[in-house]
Amino acid sequence: MVGEEDGMKNKVRIGVCVMEKKVKSGSEAFSGPMLQILERLEAFGEFEIVHFGDKVILEEPIQSWPICQCLIAFHSSGYPLERAEAYAALRKPFLVNELGQQRLLHDRRKVYERLEFYGIPVPRYALVNRESPNEELDYFIEEEDFVEVHGNRFWKPFVEKPIDGDDHSIMIYYPSSAGGGMKELFRKIGNRSSEFRPDVRRVRREGSYIYEEFMPTGGTDVKVYTVGPEYAHAEARKSPVVDGVVMRNPDGKEVRYPVLLTPAEKQMAREVFSAFGQAVCGFDLLRCDGRSYVCDVNGWSFVKNSHKYYDDAACVLRKMFLDAKAPHLSSTLPPTLPWKVNEPVQQSEGLTRQGSGIIGTFGQSEELRCVIAITRHGDRTPKQKVKLKVTEEKLLNLMLKYNGGRPRAETKLKSAIQLQDLLDATRILVPRVRPGRESDSEAEDIEHAEKLRQVKAVLEEGGHFSGIYRKVQLKPLKWVKVQKANGEGEEERPTEALMVLKYGGVLTHAGRKQAEELGRYFRNNMYPGEGTGLLRLHSTYRHDLKIYSSDEGRVQMSAAAFAKGLLDLEGQLTPILVSLVSKDSSMLDGLDNASIEIKEAKARLNEIITSGSKSVHNNSSREKPWMVDGAGLPPNASEVLPKLVKLTKKVTEQVRLLAIDEDEELAESSSYDVILPYDQAKALGKTHIDVDRIAAGLPCGEGFLLMFARWRKLERDLYNERKERFDITQIPDVYDSCKYDLLHNAHLNLEGLDELFKVAQLLADGVIPNEYGINAKQKLKIGSKIARRLLGKILIDLRNTREEAISVAELKSNQDNNIAVPAAKEETDYHSKAYGKIDGTRRASFTSDMSMDQDEDDDKEPKYRLDPKYANVKTPERHVRTRLYFTSESHIHSLMNVLRYCNLDESLQEEPSLVCDNALDRLYRTKELDYMSYIVFRLFENTEVALEDPKRFRIEMTFSRGADLSPLESNDSEAASLHQEHTLPIMGPERLQDVGSYLTLEMMEKMIRPFAMPAEDFPPPSIPQGFSGYFSKSAAVLERLVNLWPFHKHSSNSNGSSPRKSRSENHKNQAEETSYT
Repeated sequence: MVGEEDGMKNKVRIGVCVMEKKVKSGSEAFSGPMLQILERLEAFGEFEIVHFGDKVILEEPIQSWPICQCLIAFHSSGYPLERAEAYAALRKPFLVNELGQQRLLHDRRKVYERLEFYGIPVPRYALVNRESPNEELDYFIEEEDFVEVHGNRFWKPFVEKPIDGDDHSIMIYYPSSAGGGMKELFRKIGNRSSEFRPDVRRVRREGSYIYEEFMPTGGTDVKVYTVGPEYAHAEARKSPVVDGVVMRNPDGKEVRYPVLLTPAEKQMAREVFSAFGQAVCGFDLLRCDGRSYVCDVNGWSFVKNSHKYYDDAACVLRKMFLDAKAPHLSSTLPPTLPWKVNEPVQQSEGLTRQGSGIIGTFGQSEELRCVIAITRHGDRTPKQKVKLKVTEEKLLNLMLKYNGGRPRAETKLKSAIQLQDLLDATRILVPRVRPGRESDSEAEDIEHAEKLRQVKAVLEEGGHFSGIYRKVQLKPLKWVKVQKANGEGEEERPTEALMVLKYGGVLTHAGRKQAEELGRYFRNNMYPGEGTGLLRLHSTYRHDLKIYSSDEGRVQMSAAAFAKGLLDLEGQLTPILVSLVSKDSSMLDGLDNASIEIKEAKARLNEIITSGSKSVHNNSSREKPWMVDGAGLPPNASEVLPKLVKLTKKVTEQVRLLAIDEDEELAESSSYDVILPYDQAKALGKTHIDVDRIAAGLPCGEGFLLMFARWRKLERDLYNERKERFDITQIPDVYDSCKYDLLHNAHLNLEGLDELFKVAQLLADGVIPNEYGINAKQKLKIGSKIARRLLGKILIDLRNTREEAISVAELKSNQDNNIAVPAAKEETDYHSKAYGKIDGTRRASFTSDMSMDQDEDDDKEPKYRLDPKYANVKTPERHVRTRLYFTSESHIHSLMNVLRYCNLDESLQEEPSLVCDNALDRLYRTKELDYMSYIVFRLFENTEVALEDPKRFRIEMTFSRGADLSPLESNDSEAASLHQEHTLPIMGPERLQDVGSYLTLEMMEKMIRPFAMPAEDFPPPSIPQGFSGYFSKSAAVLERLVNLWPFHKHSSNSNGSSPRKSRSENHKNQAEETSYT
């Protein structure tokens, strides 16, 4: 007994002066990180742990508190910090966390001030201090898409934080171009950590707030835990800004994965320790544009559910305590940690090998390395355009208001304020009652009034304005000189302008459903494994995912819905869009580069159809009918055109009668009412079927007035009766409208619509493919011009993947030969340029014509590399790259035309097509690449083949023609069910190669390179308008050319052979390139 007392006297006493709820006991003992670490400290046999308890802390005088040499004390709800400070001043124990500075953590203003004082990067921010709720401040301005504080403008999306550090109600406000709305972040409640509120657009005014720039982190947050100045552990989790659903494991714990910190981030952890005097603390790290920022410091924090961390924390704290109060005792760790004897061994989890593909398995040694998918958007409403010449002074003044008063400058109206101004002016100009046609002389005036009425109806659709789907251009046409208002000279004034309103093209509920379903399909089928293979890969940060979209709203929302299905997310699309999707209009939008060739193709197409001429078929064309001019056109196209016009007139007349009834109802009610509340379904595309409208016999997605305007325009543009001339470019639009109404407006029972659909489909199946080239060579030329940038990006994606895989293979080979780089050197070089240079003179197929050097922006992409010391997986170096590109019909056709006809180029005529003959025949018969059609490239690596062997890397190509039209073409029960849902299923993938064929990456590069934009030609990406707060970060950081693993490699072989030349030496004569992953 005496021996035990002597032993206790020799031990260092550690006082635990915290609220009891912070140290779990009893049956929950083993679930508390605090208790896990304290038990390990006791196991060393050098410490006596004394728990003060709530009664002592709250009630007893500090003089009677237990006397301790070391003190663990930290603030929590109800904790008397002043009493703890008084005790520390009396007994002077060693403090793990300084007490006075803990007050700083409760005021976010002071936290940011402290961080900045120590030179620790924080997001760009501004303070709004109010002395009373709703106090108006002259330095604070709020507009629709930004707030301005002391002249500092923060574009949406931006973050709003209360200054009270204990208030966790943090808001993110989204721009109107993404649909608007707000997401509230809060402490986890069950499985939720945030909630999206689409109707909230104005910021809070009841208190003081910090406004800061939203940092795009790829949907990932990093939490750093420090134990002293030299130890920092980091874990990544799904960010609450994505969908607000907490990802949990089967035990109900939040899924977090340990990630590696860069040397710069480790230095930041040391600085946070110094700034706040908190040896044990946690802070939040945002990784964006290759830089890291601290956005919050939490005070005392421990990692949960990590035995390795508990071991490390106990060892670090032991050394801190002994150095402070028992320096005579050795702080050297024993060979075996005392608690390891009885601790159960944790079993490692395996990862299913990525081997088999859609085509077939090429051996167990083959692993999936890269998935690249190019996908068309989902089902949409028909795209519409209204053109009218305006002379009204109100409209001309509006044009001058928004173009800076320049009489000859064009104006674009997209924002809510601009469109509201236009609506106000239009409401005044539109007559309340539609005039009758008194005489032919008034025909133009009546048409003008009806177009203004159409503009008004479009602007009133859907309540709150969303710039994604409605935009107006005003182009001055005529000017006069008038006397200046001040009488000093003359100035120009516009007298006439062309107004062009573009609307429609809204993603329907069916389009959203299609995109989400396809995302799920990809998750379960493109990544071979056990069904959850992708989610496991992604959550362990071995999945490098990036999603790109064109500028069109329907494409952006398709991308967001696809991401929702792919990653099993929940909730609204706006937060997913802003968090995960980057816009790149220069790569995925527009036909300008091939406008001349497309015009020529359409002219030749018109000649073939209207003249009824037949192309001469030789023996070759009989075997390969896709090689003929105008392939796919029906032989009797010229005879079918009059029938198309007749049926179009028949449908239009029926819709006209329905529109008259609706217009009379509108005329009886006031058209000057306050604009309807924001309707998210209209702004971002439908989320559900319009059950109420269907029951009321109304059209889906638009009123009868706009539906009639759509059909009337088609009728007028399809055939000019005065000139007796057909416009074959209107055939796709007639087909588009037929398909939409047949799927979404079947309840209107429009007579003749079924027949019109069949006739329009027959013609459109021939017209649409030929608009991108009248023959194979023209298709190749047009395709290469439209998809040139996208093709270049695809090659860069594949090359990046290959180089990264080779780097990993070389590193493992070096490790196997005992020449691995020392860990300290590896860490030091993590962010150096040394690892950016790939050493070695491999085969020409691996070097290609493009330099692999990196520029100064190489490290801008956030990297979340799994920390193998803490990761409970067998293969932490396992890595798969996914690049998803969402675009329009033109880019899908263009890319496919290059793939199947690339061998027709003079430089490649000795080579076979990348697409096999069977697939060429299927493509010829496919005709339409419909909504959600896609092309997929998968890159596999055979790890049993030598690095220099071209067969090390294999490409697999598949495609899907997208939406299956059979429900519109048949009358069976399945068709009726799908019809009821207004949704068409997506066809599965089909091979573009013969079974058993082997397309090497080397051959793929050779065939595509002549049509792809070289890496050195990629200009610095422009920042799209509207998302300046987000896309100035995300889209501007387009991917780098080489995204290598952070490993430094020797510059010479292990066998002592001559030093290898670097890639930069091999390509020193080439122009410096812009890296682009």
